[in-house]
Amino acid sequence: MRTHTMTPARVSFARTRLVRGRITHLALVALATAAGARSAAAQADSDAVIARAEAEADPSMHMAHMRMSPMREPGPGDSARAAAILAAARTAIAPYTDYHAAIADGYRIFAPKVPQHVYHFSRWQNAIRARWHFDPARPSSLLYVKTGDSTFRLVGVMYTAPQDATDAELDARVPLSIAHWHLHTNICVPPRIRGWSQHDAEGHALFGPDGTISTAPACKAVGGRFLPQALGWMVHVYPTATDPHTIWGAM
Repeated sequence: MRTHTMTPARVSFARTRLVRGRITHLALVALATAAGARSAAAQADSDAVIARAEAEADPSMHMAHMRMSPMREPGPGDSARAAAILAAARTAIAPYTDYHAAIADGYRIFAPKVPQHVYHFSRWQNAIRARWHFDPARPSSLLYVKTGDSTFRLVGVMYTAPQDATDAELDARVPLSIAHWHLHTNICVPPRIRGWSQHDAEGHALFGPDGTISTAPACKAVGGRFLPQALGWMVHVYPTATDPHTIWGAM
């Protein structure tokens, strides 16, 4: 991978870029679930919670707004690398089963008033560091699902990479034979904050990564701001799940 020196100027630039991403309501970063030995019943419950959250999303909307990394044939050491990442993720998220602990440690929830399938609690310091160095013990975000009016359950982590990262660089972080990295694309940002709650006649969201608006002309027509690509590469990992496809495969 390319190596970069993390000078104060680079840190300032990266932090400004991240803040701008939040202002456009597209700071889509995240992290994960409890560690250690769990009962089979608890693990199965985790699978069910994650599956429910993902089932609520509209796959057709995701594909209109998402670019996926290619899948590769398994290479030597891929399974061992994936296992090491998973172990590091489980250890990293152990202190954050209670979302209050995440907030106290600097993680901030993205768009808390906007209903979401999975809520991202992000730490900008980790996201900036991830531009130059991959550390599975420092995920850019923690992933939670809402279990009540004000309660969140930790389910996973999100790792990030620069938007210009090559397939080889993504593979060096998390094997492409194991997981799909994704980019959020063709995003229409509403002209006003209340636009995030706007829906069409069939109940589909108009704006954002799940919105029906996915082209520049359509976005311009409603006064929105079109982003061909939002932020960088991302990959979700769900350490508490038991099904490999759920651990590495869910969006």
